[in-house]
Amino acid sequence: MDDMLIAGSSMREINNLKTRLSAAFEMKDLGPTKQILGMKISRDRSAGTLNLSQELYIERVNDAKPRTTPLVNHFKLSKEQSPKTAKERDHLALVPYASAVGSLMYAMVHGGPWKEHWEAVKWLLRYLRGTSSTSLCFGKGKVTLQGFVNANLGGDVDSSKSTSEYIYTIGGTTVSWMSRLQKCVSLSSTETEYVAIDEARKEMIWLTDYLEELGKKQKWLDSANDEEDEYCYQCSSDEELRHFDYY
Repeated sequence: MDDMLIAGSSMREINNLKTRLSAAFEMKDLGPTKQILGMKISRDRSAGTLNLSQELYIERVNDAKPRTTPLVNHFKLSKEQSPKTAKERDHLALVPYASAVGSLMYAMVHGGPWKEHWEAVKWLLRYLRGTSSTSLCFGKGKVTLQGFVNANLGGDVDSSKSTSEYIYTIGGTTVSWMSRLQKCVSLSSTETEYVAIDEARKEMIWLTDYLEELGKKQKWLDSANDEEDEYCYQCSSDEELRHFDYY
């Protein structure tokens, strides 16, 4: 059984689509959506807003002490922080680390997690608990896509790779975000920023194409990165930039 959402500006067209789908498949109309994929959906039609919240889901799976920040600077995780002895591995077996972060994230720590990783997971669970009432609010108004890009140089203690980060909003509400290690080892902060901007640009292309399909063509994209990064680019030496190439 699969759940499906139908959205549109015309109830006549929505009902017509329901009729056509019901003729081809066995379906049950559940009416206006209130919850899907662990998210609570609430609408205020008079104010023209729609809210997406995971508060109920977070409270159901998490009873941790609340925190207000996602992580603090003293967490420096590494693959070297792994159990080295049989006693340490037996101790880790009693910790629900894998179930807490999910099998995919668990597989990323190839050497096996240890105390530092579990402390970081507990902190994140507390952060979710402390911010569980925060929701995404979509309202009426101009559909304008805005993007923010950032990167840090050599932040990964194992590989010295940098991290690319971007976030896109529509009308001030987040619709797309990413934070992950870059595939290459950058030689300067300028190169790190270029890699991050390129990754953000690919997402921008997809988002603008999608909005155009919805009849919301973007005339331009408002994007931003650190003013300090712009200054670094202007002051960069030829040695930092001359190995760049186009493909």
